[in-house]
Amino acid sequence: MDLPNLEHIQTARARNSKLVHTTPIFGSKTLSDSFGCTFYFKAENFQKTGSFKVRGVLNRFAGLSQVEQEKGLITVSAGNHASALAWAARSAQVAATVVMPTAASSAKVGAAKGYGAEVILFGNSSVEAFEEMQRIQSARQLTLVHPFDHPQIIAGTGTIGLELVEQIPDIDTVVVPIGGGGLIAGIAIAIKNLIPTASVIGVEPIGAAAMFQSLRVGSPVRLEQTDTIADGLAAPFAGELTLKAVQQYVDDLVLVNDSDIKQAMTFLLERCKLLVEPAGAAGLAAVFANKITLRPNSKIVIILSGGNVDLLRLSEFITLSPAIAS
Repeated sequence: MDLPNLEHIQTARARNSKLVHTTPIFGSKTLSDSFGCTFYFKAENFQKTGSFKVRGVLNRFAGLSQVEQEKGLITVSAGNHASALAWAARSAQVAATVVMPTAASSAKVGAAKGYGAEVILFGNSSVEAFEEMQRIQSARQLTLVHPFDHPQIIAGTGTIGLELVEQIPDIDTVVVPIGGGGLIAGIAIAIKNLIPTASVIGVEPIGAAAMFQSLRVGSPVRLEQTDTIADGLAAPFAGELTLKAVQQYVDDLVLVNDSDIKQAMTFLLERCKLLVEPAGAAGLAAVFANKITLRPNSKIVIILSGGNVDLLRLSEFITLSPAIAS
């Protein structure tokens, strides 16, 4: 399979325009004044099902034959992709099965079940869940809707890049969280085709740095385990297509720790009144950790990839240590 191009992304947008939200952009004067840049947040936490994932799933649905749909669909997910697939499958009256780690967020498990999916909890890690998904897929002959490594998934997420260019035509830098890489792959392809001078920066948790390690060796690396509060970024490996996209279109990739992510979540909730999940806060975490070179007066867009927080765990994610002094 080949990477999608700009035309594929534009087709995905036309196809999905009535099914997904054009998500809003928010600014932060406090953040901008503190760093001498103009910061914007692209709020995919306000997307349908609470994350960017529906963009790719809906576009993938359009490429499935009637026979593939009638077999029933399957995927593996820490939660957001599961909800997106379940939601889309229910709308199409197609059966969907999702395999999730046993430690998956109860809120995300509940959402997938609420949208009508069969949820199978298996294993103590995303690695084990992925292996179980492959076993079930083979046994039942189900159709896989990959969570990130498919050209139609990537093209769907690239529609965020098209929106960004319309909302802020003179973007200097886009900061994007990385799990398996589907989000940054699509956005980077769109941005680099439309604003070649803009920088695209990826952010991964130190405890789930599959893409970072894959870049170092030049091929997809499979992690034996992951350890981060950002469950949405804990993919056990980078995809072949997504790695290729990062190699071709992404300017830099940086790592953040869970403490950085907690500071970013706290700032977004306290100062911006935006509730995002740990994965969604990773981009801002990289700013607070001084991992990104910021040119004075530049325009920085940070992608808030999702807002599906388990409220029972919210207190674990909030820190009393301010990221920016009052």
